[in-house]
Amino acid sequence: MAGRYAGVVAFVASVLERLGIISAERFRPTMDLAWPRIVTGFAIMSKQTADLAMVGLAVGVTGTAGMAYALAYWELVTMLGLGLASGTVSLVSQNYGGEATERASLVVTQSVLLAVVFALPLIAVFLLAAAPLIGLLGSNPEAIEHGSTYLVFVAPAVLFELCNLIASRTYTGVGDTFTEMVARAGGAVLNILLSGLLIFGFDLGVAGAAIGTSLSTGFVTVVLAWGMTGRSYGRLGMEPSPVPISLRGPWFDLSVVRELIEISTPEIGRRLAGGVVVFPLLWIAGSFGPVIVTALEVGRRVRSLINSVNWGLSLAASSLVGQHLGAGDEDEAGAYGASIIRLSTVLYVAIAVLVIAFAEPIASVFVEDAGAIEAAAVFVAVGAVSAIGFGIDGAAAGALLGAGDTRLPFVASLVGRYVFALPVALLGIATPFGVATPLGVVALYLALLLETFVPGGINYALFRRGRWKAVSRRYRPS
Repeated sequence: MAGRYAGVVAFVASVLERLGIISAERFRPTMDLAWPRIVTGFAIMSKQTADLAMVGLAVGVTGTAGMAYALAYWELVTMLGLGLASGTVSLVSQNYGGEATERASLVVTQSVLLAVVFALPLIAVFLLAAAPLIGLLGSNPEAIEHGSTYLVFVAPAVLFELCNLIASRTYTGVGDTFTEMVARAGGAVLNILLSGLLIFGFDLGVAGAAIGTSLSTGFVTVVLAWGMTGRSYGRLGMEPSPVPISLRGPWFDLSVVRELIEISTPEIGRRLAGGVVVFPLLWIAGSFGPVIVTALEVGRRVRSLINSVNWGLSLAASSLVGQHLGAGDEDEAGAYGASIIRLSTVLYVAIAVLVIAFAEPIASVFVEDAGAIEAAAVFVAVGAVSAIGFGIDGAAAGALLGAGDTRLPFVASLVGRYVFALPVALLGIATPFGVATPLGVVALYLALLLETFVPGGINYALFRRGRWKAVSRRYRPS
């Protein structure tokens, strides 16, 4: 089996090299880093996508519209967790690389503590203010009821998800992407099984989807916690964390907490800025009714699944560019960055073409009504095209981040979403007095494209400019 896998990799590498996309010797280390993270990203993104599809078939467009509103708040939880976990992976990798394993373990403990501190008030807000939160985004009573139900039953998973992200980034920081992949993929499969049973078998509808998500996310927490406390997984191929949480403490270290907050805060801001833009887009879609809200969310979910590729290639770009810069080889760092950008673009174009070809069958997985299928199919196709911008943006930004150039990618993200995408979306908003411009729903299509291609173009231009090499010289060991 291993020989067959190596043969396939060698064949693909040789084809890509002949096409001038990436050399064989660069393709192998790139994919060794990327593929476990791609699987992990797909597993994480597939949970809500599967829930949306099952609710669409069991409940209808008001159920999926309500879920779209609720998932916008869940996305904020994920963005917050990813931002917090960025401080974890930074400090864990540095301390673990410097053989300061006890301090790395302390970092993990403090990260989990911060995750609990962030999670508890969010859980309380979801439980106590679900209906008002959903009501901010839509006016359809049935959609609000479904969204509120989902938000209440998914509330316990907030704590589980934040802890899972801390654990996943801890494993990444010590160079183990396989263990988190297995745990996350297992959770995704369990989520589909539980949600399907509760939605269709027990007729729980949206509540069943939320309960399935909470239980499966809790399962992942238990699996990762086993290794994070230093316990062996036996013959599963997964490894216990080399920087385990000590049950004996210490439980609090102010200096470590300060470092975590200092590093994580800018990344939390960047990711939340990307998540917050979903709210006005859903509000605008809501002015056209629950069918358009559902269609927009279906397009976004399909795009998120496509963007799982970025989970791996962006990380590979950061890691490989950073390693070669640290070794003082700027030319090879630039070659890796350019190669990964080309590889990402080719992969995203190929996937986009495939998704566009099957846009209508894909849309029919989520909704049954002919009109809803037609609307969702257009958003699926637009989402697939806009994913190409994500591919360029993720690989280029990953290369810049590997050099330590973090500010300009953040600015590019803000410009794409708030200077271009959101104002264009507002041009088509439906009002009680009619549509503001002839664009109508087309404005939402344009917004999805601008949201990705503008930052993608900016970050690619920044990479081609080469200023990131000079920036990196301030952070190199020499």
